[in-house]
Amino acid sequence: MSKTSIKTQSWAAALLAATLSASAPSAGTAPASAAAPTPLEPLSLPALDSSTSLLVVSPHPDDETLCCAGLIHRVIAAGGHVSVVWITSGDGSTLSMLFTEKSVFKPVEKVHDLATKRMLEARTATSILGVDHAQQYFLGYPDGGILDLITTHRSTPLPAKFTGETQVPYSEAVFPRHPYTGDSLEKDFEAVLNRVQPNLILAPSPADTHPDHQATGILTRRVLTRRGELTKVRFWIVHSTAGWPSPRGYLPTIPLNTPPNSIDFQSHEFTLTDAEVDIKHQAITAYQTQMQFMAPFLLAFARTSELYSPPPVPEGH
Repeated sequence: MSKTSIKTQSWAAALLAATLSASAPSAGTAPASAAAPTPLEPLSLPALDSSTSLLVVSPHPDDETLCCAGLIHRVIAAGGHVSVVWITSGDGSTLSMLFTEKSVFKPVEKVHDLATKRMLEARTATSILGVDHAQQYFLGYPDGGILDLITTHRSTPLPAKFTGETQVPYSEAVFPRHPYTGDSLEKDFEAVLNRVQPNLILAPSPADTHPDHQATGILTRRVLTRRGELTKVRFWIVHSTAGWPSPRGYLPTIPLNTPPNSIDFQSHEFTLTDAEVDIKHQAITAYQTQMQFMAPFLLAFARTSELYSPPPVPEGH
């Protein structure tokens, strides 16, 4: 065995060990030692009915389901319309490559294969929730590169981390071949807003610890502020400090505990019905590329509540 192979296997084993170390039992009831959650204020929303046009802004395939599946299903059940826009196609996951493509190396065709699988999973998951195929929008920007796009690559194309590509490569995307620049991303996002005309938007919080999530939250806040529509947004968190959500695993009878990094974006609770928790669980399990190595984390979001934060009060108010 070559030294390169030994190093690759050791690196992969370390990644796997780190992933598994964060795991808790995948099903069951809440441990008796779990602290009682602090009661949260209920989420303030406009009436959810046939006039509701909801847009969920998702950095990667699976985020829209983890954060918002219950609210998505509630809107559809009320006769409203739901659209989802994915900023990336999730093509930059090293662990996905390891488990799905059986390789830690990333030839371009393997990266594209992974993106195709994740986009198909996203269509399946959101279809389970009732989202129409025509309302599923993929922008195809580089996984792991969104923060760079909105800061240092506003006008200069960013080479994608794993392929070196400088434009959207996916024919399934809304705008194929658009350049990997922050200006292009912002225009494409606005084009989706103009097409959907949402009166309620769910987006990742700028306080989320994942760079793509943080950047997507900043992008949403920037664009909606300019349009005078920031009050339409409710923010959510998927990535927080290590160990959150806790406990890990599928525990559908307990609420989601408050993420520690939401202190500047106060969390409010949206309570789910048993049926909504069940359909959220079904949608989560559609993400088989991710369930293979992070099931306890994903399933920890199938709880009796979802957490959202209102937009910050504008400066000077």
